[in-house]
Amino acid sequence: MSNIVDFKNVSTVGLESSPVVEALAGLRAHEARYFMNKYKHEFTVVPASESCQTLDYVNRILKERDIEFAAKPLETSRFQVENIKMAYVFYEDGLSVNVMYTVDDPKKRAVGFKLSEGMEVPKELEDKFKFARQKSKLAGTIRGSFFVIKGEY
Repeated sequence: MSNIVDFKNVSTVGLESSPVVEALAGLRAHEARYFMNKYKHEFTVVPASESCQTLDYVNRILKERDIEFAAKPLETSRFQVENIKMAYVFYEDGLSVNVMYTVDDPKKRAVGFKLSEGMEVPKELEDKFKFARQKSKLAGTIRGSFFVIKGEY
C-alpha cells in the first residue's frame, strides 16, 4: 500500500524500527518537499516488502561499485518527473539511496547517498566516498555523496 509523504506534518509511519526514526522521517519529508516544490509531484512510498522490482533495480546499479548494504530496506519510491526516472530506498539505519536516471542524457545519471542526522557512515561506504553536509529544516544536518552511473539500466 502506498503512502503520500507529508512534509508539513512529518510522520514516522513505516520507519518506526529505525534507531534514528525522527531524522529519517525528516529526510524522507525533505525529499518530498523538494519534488513538490520543483516538479509539483507528490512523493509516495511503499513498504520495501511490496517493492521487489525497485529494490532489485537499485541493487543492480549499486553492483557497479560492488556495494551491497547490510541494513534492512524499509520503504521505496519509484517514479518519473519530466525526463528523469527516480528510485529511492530508505534503510533502517537512516540511509537514503536515490537513483537519478535521465532518459535522454547518459551524462546525467547518478546514485546519491544521504545519511540521516545521528547515523554513522555505513561500512559499505566509509572508505569509498566523501560526504558533504547540507542543512535542512526538516532533517537537520544531512550528509550526502554520489557516484555517476556508467551502465545502461
